[in-house]
Amino acid sequence: MSERKVLNKYYPPDFDPSKIPRMKLPKNRQYTVRLMAPFNMRCATCGEYIYKGKKFNARKEDVENQDYLGIRIYRFYIKCTRCLQEISFKTDPRNTDYEIEAGATRNFMALKLAEEQALREEEEAKEEEANNPMKLLENRTKQSKNEIELLESLEELKDLNKRQQVVDYDTMLLTYDTTISEREREEKLQQLDEDYIKSVNFSSNSKRKLIIEEEIIEEEQPQLKLSKSEGNVINLNSESKSGPSSSMWAKNGSNIVIKKKTLLGLVKTNKSVNKEAEVPSKQQPSTGGLSLLSAYSDSENSDS
Repeated sequence: MSERKVLNKYYPPDFDPSKIPRMKLPKNRQYTVRLMAPFNMRCATCGEYIYKGKKFNARKEDVENQDYLGIRIYRFYIKCTRCLQEISFKTDPRNTDYEIEAGATRNFMALKLAEEQALREEEEAKEEEANNPMKLLENRTKQSKNEIELLESLEELKDLNKRQQVVDYDTMLLTYDTTISEREREEKLQQLDEDYIKSVNFSSNSKRKLIIEEEIIEEEQPQLKLSKSEGNVINLNSESKSGPSSSMWAKNGSNIVIKKKTLLGLVKTNKSVNKEAEVPSKQQPSTGGLSLLSAYSDSENSDS
């Protein structure tokens, strides 16, 4: 029972494969294969969209007189799911892709063509640089110039960022916020100021001392010459016990003239007038109340 699942066949010892006749098949025979749509396409007849990955029973054949570096190119035939219109496409081993031939249009074909064109231009530029050294030098100078411009723009952006760092967005939002009243805005700003003052440390390690220098201006007065009757001259350089004021003046070493407040030198009086003025001053003092009583009793006697 186990031998029925064996895939190897029995070949007798007198087997001759040359005696087996070959099958006569047509030269360009089509094979039925099961495949998936390699790209998104739209039917040219009914406009039905066929998405990539949809499965079809397709017919496959070899493209005659076409190959790429010895690689065969195959053509496939499928039918639209709506109108049964036949759609054909073939392989493209050069670009590792597929190429639509008839019956439908490929979606994003313009994008694919643009990409292919960009690749072709890039290859041509590389070939030109390899063959022409002047072109290579021009391209390098352009590249260095672009790099310098990029660095300058980057520095400008950094400067703008530094300027924006100075702006306090919180206070700006508070000032331009229309949802809160003016009183609440002022209270919030005052609170922010108080928080900032509390955060600042006013203590300093180095203690500063302010010393005010006192300047003493000495004014020397000319020494006055007076007679003995008008005033006396006191020298402050000598030791005195008059107090702190006299000691301070003694330090300055200046001389002060004290003048008597008299008018002897200015007014001349007669001696006779002075004598008459002195006479009433020498009278005896009165007895006071007794003299008044005696005078009162005399007046009563006279009236009687």
